[in-house]
Amino acid sequence: MRNKSAMVVAVTSLIAFHNAAFAAETNVGDDVIADQRAALATSTEGAGFGPQSPRDISEVSGANTRAFQAAPAFTEMNLCDIHFHENAEHRGGEFTEYAGNGDGHGYGTGYKYTGELSDAELAPIDSPIGATEHGDLQPGDTIEVHYVFSTAQAQPGPTLGTCLSDAINNPQLRVEAQVFVLVNDAEALDFNDLAKVETVDGLYQAPNIPSDTGTAVTYAGSTTGPGYNEDGSPFQVTWNVRPNVARVDINTVGTWFEGNVFEEDHAHGVRNLVVNTDLLSEIAQ
Repeated sequence: MRNKSAMVVAVTSLIAFHNAAFAAETNVGDDVIADQRAALATSTEGAGFGPQSPRDISEVSGANTRAFQAAPAFTEMNLCDIHFHENAEHRGGEFTEYAGNGDGHGYGTGYKYTGELSDAELAPIDSPIGATEHGDLQPGDTIEVHYVFSTAQAQPGPTLGTCLSDAINNPQLRVEAQVFVLVNDAEALDFNDLAKVETVDGLYQAPNIPSDTGTAVTYAGSTTGPGYNEDGSPFQVTWNVRPNVARVDINTVGTWFEGNVFEEDHAHGVRNLVVNTDLLSEIAQ
């Protein structure tokens, strides 16, 4: 019988091979992504859309001049939604490795954590986490968590619809974005703590958003998700995207999926990176 270390390396290699094979089978051609970007440019041209997301946070240029007032600090707003995407939607910081074009519908694409992980952190888990027809989560996967805040009298609940209100049809929205890498390590961060909700001074808050992952890049953008690959998002959002990646115990993500106020049980797909400068705001330096 092989020793435990050798077995871990072998199984980890098998998972990597499976993931690579899956990506090779599902990745659409560059022409599909190019066509989607062309359709986005056509559908938004002259229509008055504001700046879009996601973007490369290391690129500060942008030609979209449709301005809107930046949302207040998240501590002055209500937390209304927490969800995450498999692979980072944004590019920059410690998440710059392209995952590939994916299936053309937001899955298997985006950006990965570019750092190194140990064999122990990549050790296989006992059962699938967040399994859907698009796959499941495994140690080594990257996720981008979106903590969504609203100036409406909102409260935490499922979908972004909870961030809106019959009393205020155009609340200001802010997303605090943090990229994590999933590891099989009980000493890593607990996602249940990261997604904990408390009431502070009468406002719903997520008190454990990481504060040690670099200075966030703030910019004017929109909502995201693969549904906007060919159409502009009409929502105006102030973004704070942290450049550094934190490690989170994948097993605690599984526990969170078993029951949370947001009714989240899987990772969402990602929107193509927006590269058309006419759809990007300028990032103040």
